[in-house]
Amino acid sequence: MSLAIIYSRAQIGVDAPAVMVEAHLANGLPSLTLVGLPETAVKESKDRVRSAILSSGFEFPTRRITLNLAPADLPKDGGRFDIAIALGLLAASGQVPIDALKDVECLGELALSGAIRSVQGVLPAALAARDAGRALIVPLENAEEASLASGLKVFAASHLLELAAHFNGHTPLAPYEAKGLLRQCRPYPDLIDVHGQLAAKRALLVAAAGRHNVLLSGPPGTGKTLLASRLPGLLPPLNETEAMEVAAISSVASHAPLQAWPQRPFRHPHHSASGPALVGGGSRPRPGEITLAHQGILFLDELPEFDRRVLEVLREPLESGEIVIARARDKVRFPARFQLVAAMNPCPCGYLGDSANRCRCTPDQIQRYRSKLSGPLLDRIDLHLTVAREGTILQRPSNEGMTTAEAAAVVAAAQERQESRQGCANAFLDPAKLHQHCALQDADRRWLETACERLGLSLRSAHRIMKVARTLADLEGAPSIERPHLAEALQYRGVQG
Repeated sequence: MSLAIIYSRAQIGVDAPAVMVEAHLANGLPSLTLVGLPETAVKESKDRVRSAILSSGFEFPTRRITLNLAPADLPKDGGRFDIAIALGLLAASGQVPIDALKDVECLGELALSGAIRSVQGVLPAALAARDAGRALIVPLENAEEASLASGLKVFAASHLLELAAHFNGHTPLAPYEAKGLLRQCRPYPDLIDVHGQLAAKRALLVAAAGRHNVLLSGPPGTGKTLLASRLPGLLPPLNETEAMEVAAISSVASHAPLQAWPQRPFRHPHHSASGPALVGGGSRPRPGEITLAHQGILFLDELPEFDRRVLEVLREPLESGEIVIARARDKVRFPARFQLVAAMNPCPCGYLGDSANRCRCTPDQIQRYRSKLSGPLLDRIDLHLTVAREGTILQRPSNEGMTTAEAAAVVAAAQERQESRQGCANAFLDPAKLHQHCALQDADRRWLETACERLGLSLRSAHRIMKVARTLADLEGAPSIERPHLAEALQYRGVQG
């Protein structure tokens, strides 16, 4: 038979749509035609495949060859289809049995010598192959990553000859057994190491319990970055679904192996980052920092130093938990359910309100500095906290407060209450269900309305105050929101300028 069909997977964002590689041999002058909307790297695969087949000692068909990558309207790029194309040609020419290819999918790039090279985005393809009920053939370097998809039969190979021997029954490949090399969690820094700052630690506990966004404002050297680095250790471990989402994003984003999986990511981009670097983009859309921080922390230090237009693109993903990158041909959707932690100085020199009284900034300079942050962006940050200077350099550190382990246990108990009540953290509560799960007494509701009117707070701010108050009640194990919870939540809105 001169027609062979083998399956592979494309990469569109964090999705892996199925691709059928059809190889047909016909009589006529020797030629090779590749169709199915291939991009440059895919078009070049015919030369890599030809050299790999000949270098491996096989016969390259001297007939009229047509290769079709279906569906035809799906863009294909990269060298991930090389193995499928090579096996399709070998099967169509009778050098590999066609029936052996019907229940497998292939990913991998070929070297001219026939060696198999690693590719990106293996984990999303592995999850999709498992759901389709097929086995997956991957390069040896990608085998550990593919094995994260539990229930999937993975075959790893380092050369085209190994695959040919496997399908011909000469030397069958054994299913790859995971070694657990990617499950290497790093210890989190301890909260007890932060000297003083009891109010900031309390706010950090509230932020972790409800997954609220935080803005820390204070002079240089007061521990803002130190506090932000302690937040990931307070959050509960990723569940299986969340861990797979994080691993799939890491798989798509880089050739590098997964690091510290399944820990929550902590991304810390520099303030010179561009809009596409932060939210993703490019002619072939790639995930940005907000997607790499999915299910984790996005820490933006020196917040006003970011370009204002760059910061404004955060407004939509902060609300929706995803980012859609539109191009002329299609749209790519990336998840972006991250927790924002930002830090800033109170003025250009950084010492406004400092106990040493070193600030020399004029009111106009302070106003211009703070105006770099728009009201709508600040409105989406639940906790606004001033981090003041405490003690002196020579003062001996004290061990007041909770350790990371103790605080994490309190946070876990609060999040269990939220999951059992509404199925999500308080910060992600849908506005339509807000009054159901954050109900207030009539007197407390009128008190909050009056306070918001006097402070000039928006309706979004009022809703976020209610969510923070609900988190405070959950930390205490209280069944309903009370006036002290509202009062404490309201005080966290006092920093925005």
